[in-house]
Amino acid sequence: MARLIAISRHRIATDGKGVTTLVAFHGCPLDCRYCLNEQCKGDAHKFSDYTPERLLDEVWIDDLYFQATGGGVTFGGGEPLLHPDFIVKFRRICPPEWKINIESSLAVPTHSLQKVAALVDGMIIDVKDLNNDIYHAYTGRDSHLLMNNLQWIAEAGLQDKCLVRLPLIKGYNTKSNVSRSRIQLAVMGFRHFDEFKYIIK
Repeated sequence: MARLIAISRHRIATDGKGVTTLVAFHGCPLDCRYCLNEQCKGDAHKFSDYTPERLLDEVWIDDLYFQATGGGVTFGGGEPLLHPDFIVKFRRICPPEWKINIESSLAVPTHSLQKVAALVDGMIIDVKDLNNDIYHAYTGRDSHLLMNNLQWIAEAGLQDKCLVRLPLIKGYNTKSNVSRSRIQLAVMGFRHFDEFKYIIK
C-alpha cells in the first residue's frame, strides 16, 4: 500500500510514449529549492492510500488508449522508488501490453532501483546537475546515491531505457554546467537527453 497525491490521465508525449497516466506518490528524499510538486512533501493526511489492485481498477478505464497508442502508466511523485514493491506488484497484475515508466531523481539506495529496473519500460531521470556542489546547494543532499545509481544502470547496460533530464536552474547552474553533465553522462553510455529551463514563478 502507498499514499498517492495524484492520478493524472490522458497525458501525451510528456511521460513516455503514447497516452499515459501519471501516478504520483507522496514522499521525496530531496529538498529542492524550486520543488515542482510541493504536495509530495505536504500533509499526507490529505491524500488516499492505494493498493496496486485499487490503482489498477482506477486506471483500467484507459486500457483502450494505452493499447492503441503504446502508452501506459508512469510512476512519479515525489519519488516512486521509495515504493519499489508497489511498482513491482502493479507490473505483475496489469496487462503486459501496458508500458510502465518511472520518473525518478535516483536519490535512493541502489537496491530499490534494482527491484524495478528490469520490469519497467522506461526511466525518466531528473539528475538536477552532476556537479556535487551545485546538486547539494539545490537539493540539500549529497549526490552519491544518484551517481551510484547512474553507474549501476551503466554497468547493467540499461542506458537506452533512460531519458535523462538536464535542467538549467536559475541561480544554481549554467549552460556550461549542463553541457558538462551531458558529456559526463555520454561517457557513461547515456544517449537520450532532455535539456530544458526551469520556469521559476
